[in-house]
Amino acid sequence: MIRSILHAKRVAFQGEPGAYANLAAREAIPHASAIPQPSFEDAIEAVKAGNCDLCIIPVENSLMGRIADIHHLLPESGLHIVGEHFLPIHHQLLGLKDATLEGIKSIYSQAPALAQARNLIRTRKLVSHNWYDTAGAAKHVAELKDPTASALASSLAGELYGLKILARDVEDEHHNMTRFLIMARDPDDAPNSGKVVTSFVFRVKNVPAALYKAMGGFATNGVNMTKLESYQLGGSFNATQFYADIQGHPQDPAVMRALEELSFFTSKLTIIGIYPAHPFREDMPG
Repeated sequence: MIRSILHAKRVAFQGEPGAYANLAAREAIPHASAIPQPSFEDAIEAVKAGNCDLCIIPVENSLMGRIADIHHLLPESGLHIVGEHFLPIHHQLLGLKDATLEGIKSIYSQAPALAQARNLIRTRKLVSHNWYDTAGAAKHVAELKDPTASALASSLAGELYGLKILARDVEDEHHNMTRFLIMARDPDDAPNSGKVVTSFVFRVKNVPAALYKAMGGFATNGVNMTKLESYQLGGSFNATQFYADIQGHPQDPAVMRALEELSFFTSKLTIIGIYPAHPFREDMPG
């Protein structure tokens, strides 16, 4: 565990207490207090302002893909990635203490969670209500005091809001996984030992085949690029920025050569994190 994570006392996350990000914070940084924030921007600002030592931000889900807009925030945040965490997502059907599975008529949760439990909703003929947050849905059901209402959320949310589990692990796909990034104010690069991930953003020069040529250095030097995503800047269809993760440390000779070749074809290149690879990567298919 690197220094900034080891010594952290407060970690910000987006959502109500009991959100999956709260669970990720507990698992990844168990010695720190998890501090809820209304939005991703607020979680990032809590670190920038010095109110929290770290923030933990979801960036992608194995079923739903990347978390909308988060890649716009990462390079602009001014923060540095110091770690990653993979959290299995298991949805629990939660209800009041006197509720029964047979008596449930409605279900509250965030849209992505509802989309991941279609079989349950269809089989039980439940009326779905889109809520701003999974843990917020659990909180709402607790406040409703309606035994026919349920929430789709984490077991932690059930504990915090006094709800019981009516049905366990009701997600349609049990390999549901969310990747979180742990971010700090100051860089705390992992040493060049063990398995390391390097994350960076770049913009290619406006020349023919620039992206193709930029990627060539990683192929010829045998550097594995595990993620490459593009997004538009400032609403323009011409200004494109790329976010990439590679396996390896910038001090590795192969990575050093690949990044040097990349720089020939980019107008901007910014490394935003050099951090230990999470053990889950060893179990990834392919």
